[in-house]
Parts: sequence; structure tokens; C-alpha cells
Amino acid sequence: MTELADLTAVELVAGYRDRSMSPVEVLDAVLARVEALEPALHATYALDPDGARAAANQSEQRWRSGEPAGPLDGVPVTVKENIATAGVPVPQGTAATELLPATTDAPAAALLRSSGAVIFSKTTMPEYGMLSSGVSTFHPLTRNPWDLSRTPGGSSAGAGAAAAAGYGPLHLGTDIGGSIRLPAGWCGVIGLKPTHGRVPVGVPYPGRAIGPITRTAADAGLLLAAISGYDRRDHTSYPSPGDSFSGPLDLAGVRIGLLLDAGLGLPVAPEVASAVRTAANLVEKAGATVTEIGPIITREMLDGLDRFWRIRSAYDLQALPPERRAKVLPEIRDWADSAAGLTGLEVFHGFSQMGEMAVAVDQAFASYDFLISPVAPITAFAAELAYPTDDPLKPFEHIAFTVPYNMSGHPAVSVNCGYSREGLPIGLQLASPRFTDMRLLSLAATIEALVERRTWPGGCSG
Repeated sequence: MTELADLTAVELVAGYRDRSMSPVEVLDAVLARVEALEPALHATYALDPDGARAAANQSEQRWRSGEPAGPLDGVPVTVKENIATAGVPVPQGTAATELLPATTDAPAAALLRSSGAVIFSKTTMPEYGMLSSGVSTFHPLTRNPWDLSRTPGGSSAGAGAAAAAGYGPLHLGTDIGGSIRLPAGWCGVIGLKPTHGRVPVGVPYPGRAIGPITRTAADAGLLLAAISGYDRRDHTSYPSPGDSFSGPLDLAGVRIGLLLDAGLGLPVAPEVASAVRTAANLVEKAGATVTEIGPIITREMLDGLDRFWRIRSAYDLQALPPERRAKVLPEIRDWADSAAGLTGLEVFHGFSQMGEMAVAVDQAFASYDFLISPVAPITAFAAELAYPTDDPLKPFEHIAFTVPYNMSGHPAVSVNCGYSREGLPIGLQLASPRFTDMRLLSLAATIEALVERRTWPGGCSG
């Protein structure tokens, strides 16, 4: 029998409605799971069992009276540490941050609360969210539930680990270059970076997005619908389209571009390429037309973005008092300090490459309904490493498949498509035209049904 902590949000809401289960008993099961696994995983920050139990009790009363607050009433949810929640400091994964409680909920967190969700914990992130790992000077090292010697990915490190370990069904992450999809891929779960602006963020920035990390596409759709909408704090946000997840996609006549070689960065491991190609073959047999395509972005684009981000981080670190700057992870300091010799022309050129990426991605969609690729060229690397290259001056060699969709604003999702010889999950990335997020999740649901799923890690049932 599936444990309460492993039930999907869709199943929980149905159970609350027919009174076969209660928000209080579900929360207790989730907290028990956290207590059992957290000493090894270190995925949570600011765990709040008392506040969550109070919220679960209130939810239970609403369900008993037949007046749920919204579509997520009573469902346990975690929120990534950099999404502000009132009363909780936002350290940004670094010991260099002054710990001041947030005064208000960020837009996405406020939407969660209004839907009745029970936020029981924040989740960890690495230093300033600029690493695809769980390495942080503030949080203990976050590890991957499938193999504790490996990273869960980042920067939504704790969210990815929590989803795979069964810390409840719904987790909110952020993504500016792959920070939702990379941990989702390496932890074997669903991770959606929505169309830019669909989910309001507290501090808008080119490429920055907030989205669901879940075990199923249906749950991702449920969460996405609840957190979509306009908020004046984000000038790039727009009103919710009011759409909803509609189940697996009929692939008859669907045109898919298959990208197996990014043309730059780390080479794709043979077992990753094999798993992605096998998934593409399954999709083709189900009715889609699959055509292999060439690289979308160039070395110049990725290096330009890297230079711009280095100077942005150098500016932020320079503003810190010396005693706080000294606490920043050395790899991040080395990366940012390398920008010191850049000229204004080089920085502007770097900024322009973000736009060049957007144009390149948009052109790639001219002939296809979806683009599919690996999420990352490799499986999860050693947990202790800040970067898979172990080189702070080569930090982005693994994001050539993910970062283009941040710059272009297109929705992109990770779905599991197999496992390595060592039993590590392999992520398949799916992307679609802007504003087709729910249709993209329908394709993810189709692939979920086609690809064999192994039992969840940590003794969790699946």
C-alpha cells in the first residue's frame, strides 16, 4: 500500500474531498518521512512543523464544512529558500547574507497560501543559486536520494531531493539557466520552467522563472495553475490563462525536433544519449514524427552570457562589507573576480548574446511543435563538487541544453527517461512554444506512461 507521504497532490485532494484522509494525517506522514531521511539528505531549511500543523488543522476544518480555500487546500508544499515567505530569512544559500526575516510572502508563496497549500518547509539552495549542486556555505551539503555520494543538482537542490524522497507531492523551485530541470533530471522527477512571466517572481530578471518540481506531470499542472497570475511586483508577469492539465497528449501528427548534440560544452555520455534516443523512438512509435536537428546555440552565445553573469555577480559581491565577502564560497569569488579585466564592450556583447539565444531558439521552433534533448550531458556528479568540471572558470559546460530556454522564455520540462548503469536517473528535456505550458506537461505525461519507472529511493513506494 502506498504511504501517505508518497501520494500525489491529485490523489490527496480527492481523498480530502471524500473524507478518506485528512490534511493533518497526511502532514504527519510527510513530517515523519522528513525526520527519517533528512539526516542524510539535508534538503530542508526553516522546517516549521508547528506552523504547518496549525495550517493543516485549519484546512481540515474547511474540508469538513465543504469550503476548501482553493485547489491545493491541505496539500503539503515546500518552497525554495530564495522565494520569500513572511518571517523567514532568505540567506540565498550563503553565509555572507545578513539574516533578516522577510516582511512579506513573495508572489508565488502568496498564491500558494491563498490556494490553501500547507507550506511546511523551505528547501536548500547552493551559494547564491549560481551552482548546479548542493554546495553552500550556509546549508549542510544536500545529497541525492538515489545515491548519497552524488549531487541532487541545483540550484533547486533541496526541492529536487525532497520530491524524489517523498517529502510530500509539491515543491517550488526557481530556474535561470536550468536550476529546476537539472535537479529534476538528476533526481528522476518532473521539473517545469514555465513560460517567462506566467508565474510572478519577487525580483524579475531576464531568464528567471519559478516552477513546479513534482513526481508526476499531473501534479505539476495542478501546481502551475495555482501559482500562475499577475503581480505588480513583477512587471513581466501576466494574468493567468486559466488553463489546466488535460492528461496525456495524442501524438498523431505531432512534429518533434530531437537535439542530441548541443555543439558545445561537455560531451553527451553514451548512456544519456541512448536513453534519450530510446524515449524518442517510443514517442515516434506512438505517432509523432521525430527529426534529428543540429545545435541551436553557439560557443559565442554561452561565453557571452557567462561574461555578463560574472560581471553581475562581481558587482553584487563588491557591495558586501569585507567581512561578509570573505564568507562567500571561494569558487564563486574566483568566478566573479575573473570579470575584473572585462571592458564595457565585452560586457555589452555578453548581454547581447542572451538575446541572440532567444532568436536562435525561436527559429528552431519554426518547423516543430516540440524540441526534445537531454536535460544534461551527464548523470549526477559527486556531491562535494561545486561544478561538474571542478573548475570555477568553466562553470556552464553542462547547461548548453537548458539555458537557451531561459533566455528565450519558452517553457521547458524535465521528465525521467531511464537510468544509468549505476542506477542514476537520466532526464529528458521537452520544450514547446511560449504559452503552451499545459500542452507541454501533457507530452510529459505521455512519456511518463511510455517509460518504465523504478521504485522511488530511500525505501519509498512508488
